[in-house]
Amino acid sequence: MHSLRFDGSFATWRQAARRALLQGLAPHQLQWLDEEAPPSLFDQPAEGAPEPSGRLRVSPELLDLLESAAQYRGDERWSLLYRVLWRFVQGERSAVLAGDPDGSELHRRLKAVRREAHHLHAFVRFQPCKIPDAPDFVAWFEPAHDILASASGHFAERLGKHSWLIATPRDGVYWDGQRLQHERRCPAQWQAWAQQPEDDGQALWRAYYGSTFNPARLNRTVMQQHLPLRFWKHLPEGPLIPQLMSEARAGAQRDGQALVLAGRKGKRIARINEGDAARPPSGSVSGSDAPGLPR
Repeated sequence: MHSLRFDGSFATWRQAARRALLQGLAPHQLQWLDEEAPPSLFDQPAEGAPEPSGRLRVSPELLDLLESAAQYRGDERWSLLYRVLWRFVQGERSAVLAGDPDGSELHRRLKAVRREAHHLHAFVRFQPCKIPDAPDFVAWFEPAHDILASASGHFAERLGKHSWLIATPRDGVYWDGQRLQHERRCPAQWQAWAQQPEDDGQALWRAYYGSTFNPARLNRTVMQQHLPLRFWKHLPEGPLIPQLMSEARAGAQRDGQALVLAGRKGKRIARINEGDAARPPSGSVSGSDAPGLPR
């Protein structure tokens, strides 16, 4: 068993995988150890090893798939990638197909990575930062996978020349208005900026969110599917959501409006059942009984 230790980046893994392929090392002969794995007496550094002679032909499309799947955090994170790569080089093109066991797991991870990138775009909340030398806007995010470097360009296209940063417990990105800088280990200063006390704009947003929340349209299952619980604590409206859902269960769904609005003066309009809507109101005249009309 060869234990290859590397820094956890795809670029370093790719170089080590190339050397392993040229040496003819099968997947079951390798143990991949990234920077989070505990040290072992049998570790071999992936970097600095002699380069074996030979050539490999791997399609750019496969490398793109492997690089995207490498962002997935989970068991056999790197072992699966090497197994797919090994089989592909050996002529098993089915290794990347969804009908293959390895290919199916590869595509499941790709789907999870894409979904987490969508979560980043949907649930990051920037707030202005008034600290000297800090960027214009800062945000804190806790992704389930390592998607920050590949998915953050989305914000560079939307915030223009404003500077901003997104900090996570692991890595961080900083946009200075022209260039996107990614740090695999987020500097402590960035994390401090991103976790600064909230500004007055967030209180205003909570007031708006609470007043426009419609309990009659609440579907708890769908809401938690599209807005997972783990993101609530970092959203300005997050503390309001459990309260609003509780009020909906307590009867606010009958009114179709938030309690703060239901308590105001005004005419109450009861909701009509479907059966009642089909019957004409009492005292009304049907078409056949209307005066002046032929029967």
